Amino acid sequence: MKGKFRLAVVLLLLLVVIGASLFFARTFLGSSKANNVTYTVREETYENAIDISGTVQAAQSQTLQALSDGTVIAVYVKQGDEVKKGDVILQLDDTTQRYNLEKHLLNMQVTRINGSAKEYELMKTEKASLEQKINERKVTATFDGIIAAISASVGDSLAAKDSIGTLVDKSYLTAQVEIAETDVASLAVGQKVTFSFPAYKKDKVEGYVVSWPAIGETTSRGATVVKARLRIDEYPPVILPNFSFSGTIEIAPPETFLLVSSYAVGRENGAAFVVKSGSAEKIPVNVQNYGAGYVKILSGNVKAGDVLVAQSSGPRSGTNPMRGGMPSGMGGMPGGGMGVPGSGSGSRNGSGGGSGMPRR
Repeated sequence: MKGKFRLAVVLLLLLVVIGASLFFARTFLGSSKANNVTYTVREETYENAIDISGTVQAAQSQTLQALSDGTVIAVYVKQGDEVKKGDVILQLDDTTQRYNLEKHLLNMQVTRINGSAKEYELMKTEKASLEQKINERKVTATFDGIIAAISASVGDSLAAKDSIGTLVDKSYLTAQVEIAETDVASLAVGQKVTFSFPAYKKDKVEGYVVSWPAIGETTSRGATVVKARLRIDEYPPVILPNFSFSGTIEIAPPETFLLVSSYAVGRENGAAFVVKSGSAEKIPVNVQNYGAGYVKILSGNVKAGDVLVAQSSGPRSGTNPMRGGMPSGMGGMPGGGMGVPGSGSGSRNGSGGGSGMPRR
């Protein structure tokens, strides 16, 4: 019996020793292991914007058309010429029309002397009609612009409404883009628009939102959109009407902030702190939760690129688990949506207009 009692005591003491060893390993060695893990502070930029795409158009465009049948007797312009409002671009033979007007003016002189006042007033109205027929024998510019195309030549026989060219006003460019119904509330007149043109890779071009209608419409793919009008006042000469673009409408200025794993932040008496690698100093910081496992550093003596020592064990070991962008599952900024992993900036995505989830 005494032998069995001694054996039980020995086994009990052995269990106590093993338990104490495990507790020590978990408490001290685990803490030491956590202190060997570091996380790098990253600078992230969030762009609250709507993606757009489309083609630009001239400020104004006039299809040059003959207003009546006739033979071309003069063409006063060529492609690329600049014209002013009212300039005559093309002249049709108006011999018959001028003869009719001169004959009518002669008859008016006789009627004024020998006819009645009412008859004379009627002839004045007919005179205006004959003058209009003479005006219809020429094609004129309705605004200041550039002849983009001209196809008529002297001797051509034209029918009414035949197109003989195009006049454009390139003093500024416009574009019409589709905006998803969910993003319309974010629009404002004057918002900055950034355009990227395949034909102009040197830099981006800036414009702004002009207007959008008070009614939406449904596209062929079943989406409800509003077609917003954009304008570009200054642009390089290489960009021409009908050139394609992609770009963004800036809903709010980009926000830049510092982001780090929440495991790099410790707490003491309710206050948050971090410790830089190679230092034992506890640096007070003000942080805000930013998605699962990450915090935004609002204030504190910390900058992008600082390496912080882990203050608690995380699911990953080694250096910062982020790889160039936001963590997966990040909560949305104003404008909504989930973050897209691996991107340093972003905007709402849309096809030809702008809708969808914001990316960072």
